[in-house]
Amino acid sequence: MNLTTQKRLAASILKVGLNRVWIDPEQIDEVSRAITRENVNQLINDGVIKAKPKKGISSFRSKKIAEQKKKGKRKGRGSIKGAKNARSPKKQVWMTTIRALRKDLKQMREDEEINATTYRKLYKMAKGGAFKSKSYMKTYARDHDLIK
Repeated sequence: MNLTTQKRLAASILKVGLNRVWIDPEQIDEVSRAITRENVNQLINDGVIKAKPKKGISSFRSKKIAEQKKKGKRKGRGSIKGAKNARSPKKQVWMTTIRALRKDLKQMREDEEINATTYRKLYKMAKGGAFKSKSYMKTYARDHDLIK
């Protein structure tokens, strides 16, 4: 039995798409006799024609992934997008390094491991980018007999 007209009318009345119109399979004969909008509306009121519920999108998988990322998973080489400097800009790396070096220099000066002249020399070298880490700077100072 062709119920396309009834389905179209029902969809229009229920304000849903054609795929969401449900017709009771036991009362198809009754539905096929409904040819006017009023007849279809009556069938909707009787519960012969209904709108199927909306299908939602499950967020289970996205929640699971978010939970794993929170734990530090899914961060391997294959997940990395963007260049090295896009993920941690050069300036940010420089700021982190230089702040650590300067903090360490101040501490060494306060603890009197180095004098003011040596402090100034190492400070200038650090600013010039001579040391890439605190350990490099300390090694340099030890090798050149700058630490007391």
